[in-house]
Amino acid sequence: MTNKIADLAGPGIGNYEELRKVLPDDYTPLLNPRATQEAIYAAKHYIEDHLCKELNLIQVTVPLIVDRDSGVNDYLDRDGSRTPIDFHISNDHDVHPLEVQVVQAATKWKRMALKQFGLEVGEGLITDMRAVRKDYFLDHDHSAYVDQWDWEMVITEEDRNLKMLTTTVQSIWKVLKGCEQHLFDFFPELRTNKYSELPEELTFLHAEEILDRYPDLPRKERETAILKDFPAVFIYGIGWTLKDGYPHEMRAADYDDWVTPTVEKHGEMMHGLNGDILVWNPVTRRRHELTSMGIRVNKETLRRQLEMTNQLNFLDMPYHKAILDDEIPLSIGGGIGQARTYMYLLRTAHLGEVSVTVWPKILKEMCAEKNIRVLE
Repeated sequence: MTNKIADLAGPGIGNYEELRKVLPDDYTPLLNPRATQEAIYAAKHYIEDHLCKELNLIQVTVPLIVDRDSGVNDYLDRDGSRTPIDFHISNDHDVHPLEVQVVQAATKWKRMALKQFGLEVGEGLITDMRAVRKDYFLDHDHSAYVDQWDWEMVITEEDRNLKMLTTTVQSIWKVLKGCEQHLFDFFPELRTNKYSELPEELTFLHAEEILDRYPDLPRKERETAILKDFPAVFIYGIGWTLKDGYPHEMRAADYDDWVTPTVEKHGEMMHGLNGDILVWNPVTRRRHELTSMGIRVNKETLRRQLEMTNQLNFLDMPYHKAILDDEIPLSIGGGIGQARTYMYLLRTAHLGEVSVTVWPKILKEMCAEKNIRVLE
């Protein structure tokens, strides 16, 4: 039971002896450090420009810190195990102090920002989000420092369906696949027979279907197994409790809608208007998550999901009240991991090759032994 819950609750491998087996022994970077930086910014500009075109987004600024009592910060899960960094701003000698938190994700802020910036149905925003997630286990693809393209788009009640979600995912995939080709054109050394390329199309599967295929495997192993058959998948319905009594992975109850019934397959109703894009990473030879996204809760599904997770007290917070009172738009949105995406596209073995942050001494030594250049 404990292992099952741990598999659901937290990202990361779990210990460094396990990580040693994951990091490749035959690794040689395809680009030198300078070319890597040039390729990162080539990818960044391509993805930002093309996401704006495909999804009709504008680029906006995004907060690094938010008011603690606003309810805007993201708790990442439903059990409260990954908490944000809180600190006190003494402002004016504590006459007008502030209690604030470092952002873990801009998921909720973005939805409120749609109203702030006056965006209409079919319009959206994208941010160059930076965050700190202090409770992650730091391995090859999880960092305490997080950079994401956080995006959000206004939709109607009629748009809250699986077709809208699927079409939007396909647009994002088109951009990611296009960026890979863009980098091949400017950095031809990235195209090599040693590593496979992204497929032209994603395979769409519900979490329940993947459980049916691999009923005896825990979640991460199910994802690895499915990616060996389909090297790029979008998994619908992450957060809903599956037939084995567990969700595919725990998701917070107050942004993505994982409770709505969507489609009947094999006589069973599937739930959830959200999901993840995962790809097979040919360098690390394992699962690699690029983005989580979904149609956001409306006032009915917000209340139901908070009730299911015993978090109805959240309804007193400004963000949650705004949903209940129809003060902010219905939306679809997600976060695309920047360093995760660069890591895949540049065929690197570790996030530390494309992102500067802190790593424990044991991990840096392990990487050095395996010819992995972690940036300082």
